[in-house]
Amino acid sequence: MPEFLQEESPFQVYLSFKKYLDVLEHIRYNDRLEYRVNYAESVIERFKKFPELCEGSQDFSLLNKHQDLIRMLLADLFPTGLTHNEIKAASIPFTDISFNYTERFRKILSDAGHNFTLEFRDMTQDEMYVLSCCIIVQLYFKKDIKFIIPFYYDIPDQHGIIRHYKITVNSDFSEIIPIDQKNFPTDSEIEILLENLDDVSLWKKHFPPQSWMLKGFNIFSLVDCTAEVALSDLKSTMIQIDPENPLPNENLKEIFKSYFDVAELNFGLMLMDHQHQKLEKLPIYENVFSNYLLDFWINLYDEKIQKTAFQNLKYNPKPIVISDVDHFDDEIKNTPNFSVLAKNNIKSFMVIPIVHEGEVLALMEFTSEIAGSFNGLKLKKLDSLSDILIFSLNRFKHERDNQIEAIIQREYTTIHNSVIWKFRNEAEKYFNASLQRKLYTLREISFKNLSPLFGVSDIRSSSDKRFHLMLDDLNEQIDCLHQLFSDLNFPESEKYLLALDVFENELNNDFKADTEQRFQYFLREEIHPFLQAELEIRSQQSIKDYFSKVYSVNSLFYSNRRKLDESITLINRKIADILDESQVEAQEIYPHYYERFKSDGVEHNLYIGQNLSPSIKYSQRQLSELRFWQLKTICKIEHDFENFSTQLPVTLEIASLIFVYNERIDIRFRMDEKRFDVDGAHNSFYEIIKKRLEKAKIKDSTERITCPGKITIVYFGMENQKEYLGYISRLQKIGILKNDVELLRVEDLQGASGLLAMRVSLA
Repeated sequence: MPEFLQEESPFQVYLSFKKYLDVLEHIRYNDRLEYRVNYAESVIERFKKFPELCEGSQDFSLLNKHQDLIRMLLADLFPTGLTHNEIKAASIPFTDISFNYTERFRKILSDAGHNFTLEFRDMTQDEMYVLSCCIIVQLYFKKDIKFIIPFYYDIPDQHGIIRHYKITVNSDFSEIIPIDQKNFPTDSEIEILLENLDDVSLWKKHFPPQSWMLKGFNIFSLVDCTAEVALSDLKSTMIQIDPENPLPNENLKEIFKSYFDVAELNFGLMLMDHQHQKLEKLPIYENVFSNYLLDFWINLYDEKIQKTAFQNLKYNPKPIVISDVDHFDDEIKNTPNFSVLAKNNIKSFMVIPIVHEGEVLALMEFTSEIAGSFNGLKLKKLDSLSDILIFSLNRFKHERDNQIEAIIQREYTTIHNSVIWKFRNEAEKYFNASLQRKLYTLREISFKNLSPLFGVSDIRSSSDKRFHLMLDDLNEQIDCLHQLFSDLNFPESEKYLLALDVFENELNNDFKADTEQRFQYFLREEIHPFLQAELEIRSQQSIKDYFSKVYSVNSLFYSNRRKLDESITLINRKIADILDESQVEAQEIYPHYYERFKSDGVEHNLYIGQNLSPSIKYSQRQLSELRFWQLKTICKIEHDFENFSTQLPVTLEIASLIFVYNERIDIRFRMDEKRFDVDGAHNSFYEIIKKRLEKAKIKDSTERITCPGKITIVYFGMENQKEYLGYISRLQKIGILKNDVELLRVEDLQGASGLLAMRVSLA
């Protein structure tokens, strides 16, 4: 039995030359050229002595035994004049046996080495089985299924470069014969088979192994498609560059060798980092890329020369192609720059900027130890790759940025733009380490020597308001239940009415810390189950109306408190929007860290200092401008709230405060809380004062330092007093504040004494 390419096949394969002998028979009796008639007659007569070659045989040793006779038979198909040009041979169908090679084909196989065997590219055994069945469907059942799959051989040449050959097959001299003619698939079954090309078991059901006879031989020709296949492979590889699934193609170098037809080739690629004016390696491809020239450019030159070269490249991005470095004159060979070429035995190279819409995205380098490997024609071949390179690099950078942002969001939560650069630097280190399968521990993010600004617009007496509205809700609910049990006159009404009276008296005369919770438990465990059961029996509208007012989360009436919650939400949103909009102006003064927090009102923190923006000069002037911006913004909040408060469901007031602190503090990002906080015990004093100012009182008085309709500024020392009186004066001149400044002393707070304050009314 023959050694088939696949383990199973629907065919029993026989070597036979009958169909081509029939062609010679036609020549013998119909051709007018006597020499062709004599040739055909001679071959036919000689083949009559070996009927096994006509009738069909599975003894494939006959190919070697009758090698000369077969070569004579196929002389018309293999012209001697084309033997050094064409890549062609004959084969026994669906086996690995081929014969009668042209001289060019024979040389290609010889250069590939003695151990090389021809194998189809990317073809599994199951795919080969289905392909065999499809050939039966197309040729025997005459179904025009247009089943055309390109086949390739990958064959190394004498230099080790993998060359790719496309295979074309002529099967005119083979025939397919069914062994069992009773169990042919129907037309509908063939349609089902063609819809399930990946189901090999279904195909084997209708075309069992060894159920068809394939007799004859094929002629196959090869066409060198190395450049086209390598280009396709390069495009596929570039598309697959994916930060989410970093699988470097170790064969990339071999693909480039085939594409450029260069036996000794190394290549590198580095991204352009325009922000820092430097080249950036791709960690994922460190084992694939050889950035000899690009590494040299980064590591040898000082920062000034690097930036100059970077600017020149930015504005004049032209490729450099050197065919033979030995052609450099002696002056160039003696420069330090030349040493990198000698050190790495580089004889020929190309450095190509990859440019998109006027911006250099990356640099590619190709180097070779063989002089003359690169020239303008090789550079021209990269034109076919330019679009996919640009697409792949843009996609890689986009995906990388997305992942870095995802790391920041996951590890640090949403971060203000002013400090994002430091988080990004740390996230990039984490990302690059993950690509290299290395462990990396994220470092803490901190900023030192910052000046803090704190302000708050507090909703005055919101806790008292919430308590009284809670009483209103519960009293309304008790009244509703009282009316419900009185009107419907349930047998249990007297018991529940008595309990409701007890709760009503406690709510209004002797309220305890757990009164609301006990009332809630009473409703949930007794009254509501009873009413729901009665509702199923009687379907009373009054019971439905009651439950429509119940807040399902806590079983209580909640309409008044809901109005309060809505009012607080609207106030917080309004204040936050004003702060956020004003931040655009503030960031232009000097980039700083800004955060705000909503509760019953909105407090905001600003931190400003050189460490936040190392590249921008910082001075006391920027701090003064930001302090004035803060006061002006607080005035705007108060003014807008005065007009806005009339639209609230519940009438509320706000009181605004600014705390001035002169000492520098440090802030650190707390990983557990996903937020910044002051760092170190010596900075905690600032936080302590902030928390105690809200309810602080004027010294020797019961009056709080904050007051609705007025802005309170708390500070240490006369220097701050003079500074803020100047700011207030500027705002008084444009009609924002009144001329009623109060200078006050703040009561001694736990851990802090000597605080001063000033209050001024909004005009």
